[in-house]
Parts: sequence; structure tokens; C-alpha cells
Amino acid sequence: MRTSGVTDVVVGMHPNDHLCWPFDDFAEFRARAAEFLADGLELGQRACYVARGDDLATHLATEPVLAEALRDGRAEVVRLEPRSATATPEEQVKVYAAATRAALRDGFTGLRVAADATALVRSPDSLDAICRYEHLIDRYMTAQPFSAMCAYHRAELPEPTIARLNSLHPVNNARCAPFRLHATEDGIALHGEIDSVSLDLLSLALDNATPERGALRVDATGLRFIDHHGLLTLHGYARTNAATLVLRSQRSSLARLVSLLGLNDVKCVR
Repeated sequence: MRTSGVTDVVVGMHPNDHLCWPFDDFAEFRARAAEFLADGLELGQRACYVARGDDLATHLATEPVLAEALRDGRAEVVRLEPRSATATPEEQVKVYAAATRAALRDGFTGLRVAADATALVRSPDSLDAICRYEHLIDRYMTAQPFSAMCAYHRAELPEPTIARLNSLHPVNNARCAPFRLHATEDGIALHGEIDSVSLDLLSLALDNATPERGALRVDATGLRFIDHHGLLTLHGYARTNAATLVLRSQRSSLARLVSLLGLNDVKCVR
């Protein structure tokens, strides 16, 4: 089970939840990161704080439990290095997968990471790479006890970039993206609203979602609204990838829209 939604709290999360946390103030980010990591410690997870700067341990001083965990090895701090941006999305997922396996071997229930990833988004190419990584690591989380809070400093990134990053997380703290697309065990899930205004953002998000076994399985139960433009975009992406679009929804209106558009190769399931 994973959390999905917009929230202003970082505690009470599941062992494999994935949060996007745009922030305005570094002190606020550090406080939320400390809460998120302390919450993971209560679940028996190893905690890891990744950020820029020096003396990173002081960033977590607001949570005494973290100070103790840093001393006894249940928590660690990692300085974000510029070379981190040179790793491919697939390589970075392997890094966290190995760290999660190591945590399990050491007797922890999993791994929880809070990271200021702003420095990794410095060009259109690096944005594409971090978006690909966000979806790949989200897919990894669907079946593994790894949880992450991905933070981005608003003052350093344009709002469309924040919206794109936000749209790729099941949980976020800002309504700057009209929908959220995240991984499921057999496809993707969509939440929110999709209309003609959000088509470009949807196309960018779909670029990271590779259909599996000839099908693009979309859990649309969390969609409040999707118009024909959005549905045609989903259908077009599936066809471009030689896949069948499979829509899961409890709303009969979606099946009616599929029928009205004559999309006879789309499968609607409940």
C-alpha cells in the first residue's frame, strides 16, 4: 500500500512512499526532512540525508532521535557531489537498490532518503534525466521497502520545471501540477484532472512510462476528470509503443467516452 495525494505533512508515511517537496526556505526543508527521516526510523528503516553544503549533520539537529541515530549508525548524511549528475537514471536506481539491500542485510526494515536534488536539474537534458529517474525509482518503490522525499528549491527552478517534477510523484505538497502520474506494479496510475491545458505535461510524463508486455495499463480510478484530448493522448502513446491501452476505472463515463471516440482497441476494466 502506498500513499497518494497532496499533503502538508511528511509523517505517517508508508515504507515505500515517494514524495515531491518543492520548498522556499532551506530551514523549512531541513525541518521537514528531519521529520520524514525520524518517521522512517520509527518504522525500522535506515535513514539517509542527501544535500549540498558542509556539516550536514547539523541540518538534522531539530530531531534529537536523529542525532542519536547518526551516532549509532542508523542514520547517515551524504554530501551531494556534482558528479552525481553524470550517473544515468538506471545507474542511480541501482545505487539505491543496492543501498536498500544492504539495509535489509543489516537488520533494517528498509531505507528512507530525504534529498535536496535541486543541483541535479541544471539543463533541459538533466531535467529529462531526473524525470526519467523519478519514474524508474518510483517503479522500484512499488515492490521494495525504499521511501524518498525529493526536494527542490523553488527559487532556483522555473515553475514549469517544478510542475513537471511534481507530476511524477504519488505524493506532493503543492498543487502546481493538475495531475499526478506514478508507477504501479503493472503500469501507471493517474490522479487529478487532465484537459487540453495539461496535454503537454501529460505527454512529457508519459515519455517515462514504458508499456510492459504489449500493454499500457492505466489505473484511472483517481482521475476526477479527463477530456477527449487527454484520452486521445493516452491512446496515441500506447499505439506509438505498439501497446494496447487498458484503462481501469469505476466510472462508466470513461467507457462511454472511449466508445464515442471509436477507440475499439482500448480495453476498459473495473
